[in-house]
Amino acid sequence: MADSNKMTINLVVFGRTQTGKSAVGNSLLGSSDFESRCSPSSVTTRCSLGRSCSISGIMRRNGHELALCVQVLDTPAYPHTGLSKEQVRDTVRSALAHHFGKEGLHLALLVLRADLPLCPDESDHTIQFIQELLGPTWKDFTAVLLTHADKAEEAGYSEEEYLHRASSTLLSLLSLVQHKYIFLNNQRSIIKEERATVLRKLLSFIRQNNYQVLLLNHKK
Repeated sequence: MADSNKMTINLVVFGRTQTGKSAVGNSLLGSSDFESRCSPSSVTTRCSLGRSCSISGIMRRNGHELALCVQVLDTPAYPHTGLSKEQVRDTVRSALAHHFGKEGLHLALLVLRADLPLCPDESDHTIQFIQELLGPTWKDFTAVLLTHADKAEEAGYSEEEYLHRASSTLLSLLSLVQHKYIFLNNQRSIIKEERATVLRKLLSFIRQNNYQVLLLNHKK
């Protein structure tokens, strides 16, 4: 933030296997930094940091346009097909401290599939996992990204209808994070068109926190 004409936002993505977590990271960066493919097992086994080029036309401050840079930390899925919970947690915790220990974290993005129901046990385990990593204020710094929203649309659900019919488990989770959520269409051509809209929504969530960051001073 030394450059007054530039702002960098730090994000981390969490999610289960095949939710589209790495694809979300690539979409936000406008690149293909993270490996993303259909697989019967977890693809990501280690954390990796991606950094976007300077993005214009997204943010203004005091009447002046700011260049936006996005940093995304991609993480192994939890649960993982090849790593224990402790291995995933320790790997992610170490990467968060290494990459964002000084600057802090603006938002954790929990990636869920809109076309699959969220079960109570899954939600409880995910919340516990994020809380262990981010601490007691995790709710203030977490947003939910619902991928595969195009499949919900194909089934005839608008965003409002989807939420009206959503499980109490999902609605409770969205309430916990103060309704910070975004529906993402997974059709590749639309993802590019939606990137600016998604980034503006994420910035609005960050603005709700008065641009505060979560400091990650983890102790073993």
